[in-house]
Amino acid sequence: MKIISIVSAKGGVGKTTLSANLAIALARSGVPVLVIDLDPQDALRLHFSASSTATQGLARAALAGVTWQDAMLNTSSGCRLLPYGSAKESERMDFEQMLRDHPRQLRESIARLNLPTDTVVILDTPPGPSVYLSQALTASNTVLIALLSDAASYATLPLMHSLLQQYCLNRPGFDNYAYLVNQVDNSRQLNSDVEHLMRMQFGARALPLVHQDQAIPEAMACNQFVGDYDPLCRAAQDMKAVCAQVLDLIRLNDRVAA
Repeated sequence: MKIISIVSAKGGVGKTTLSANLAIALARSGVPVLVIDLDPQDALRLHFSASSTATQGLARAALAGVTWQDAMLNTSSGCRLLPYGSAKESERMDFEQMLRDHPRQLRESIARLNLPTDTVVILDTPPGPSVYLSQALTASNTVLIALLSDAASYATLPLMHSLLQQYCLNRPGFDNYAYLVNQVDNSRQLNSDVEHLMRMQFGARALPLVHQDQAIPEAMACNQFVGDYDPLCRAAQDMKAVCAQVLDLIRLNDRVAA
């Protein structure tokens, strides 16, 4: 089993959309996928046409002392979804305290699901440092750092590197990390310049770019995966390339471990 966290130090980078589309692309490639929403906003379910009013989710299940198995949802996209769930403020605070008290809670809860050994688990996290991010980084084998090609995202890199150093690097079971630059608009000179600077700095850790494409919000509005909504659009091709490189990254890590 491989656990992949998609993280960012700032909001608005399209991380939840990336998480959903990568999860679906991986599932369509034949890999068993579970995508988990660690963000109290509980927005990931909207990408899978799941009810936005359901209370079922990981937060309440954890507080009730039961496994997350019953909170998981099957989706028409081929992957399984574990939503955060609609929790009251007091429940959210209690759940976060539970996570602080048990730093390996996430990893242990995933292990209790008894997933097939070839499952890929995608973790969608809230932006910036939080107990959810620390849990995700502690549990992950691979981390994908989501960014925009702008100066604000570039300025967050030292913080993300510090968090990787604290929770991931030199930890047994951690394999690798990579950068995923989203919403690239090469028609804007500054956007293009920052993207070029990032890719030079990231080197082999840079995943394929995901370009800005109106097909992504249109697909979401139609409750569709962008690859189904318009298979020939730029975003669909970008996500296909990202999926292929993520699979290569996982397999490379397996070969190195062997």
